[in-house]
Amino acid sequence: MSKKFNDWNLVKQAINNQKKKVYFKERDIFFIRIGENIGFEQSGKGDMFLRPVIVLKRFNNNFFMGVPLTTTIKENKYYFNFKFTDKESSAILSQIRAFDSKRIKHKIGVINKNDFSELKKRIGMLYLDMLALPEGKDDPEGICESIIS
Repeated sequence: MSKKFNDWNLVKQAINNQKKKVYFKERDIFFIRIGENIGFEQSGKGDMFLRPVIVLKRFNNNFFMGVPLTTTIKENKYYFNFKFTDKESSAILSQIRAFDSKRIKHKIGVINKNDFSELKKRIGMLYLDMLALPEGKDDPEGICESIIS
């Protein structure tokens, strides 16, 4: 598979130079210029490197935490499946990251309140599982070494 890093770099420079402000709030779904990324990290598609992203947490007018979406439906703890515009979508929980609002191309909708609530629960369970003490450990000492290794 050929990566288009040089093309993405040109798009990224244009994004960085734009002055346009986009209003966004939690639950919004936007096409985001997510870019051309490395290995198994989610990349955008097309000339603008777009991927749909749900706004999970708005930190300020310019910065938010988001989760990328895919139409590939998977049944495991790293994905959350839901209906959006009468189609199945899947939030890729393992790809949550922070985004600058300059990356926003345009809004495509809003996830419903019940699905958003369930999405946040699933994310919380995933991160609690990640932070859990390894089996057989009864104190938190050394937990960072266990998680990182």
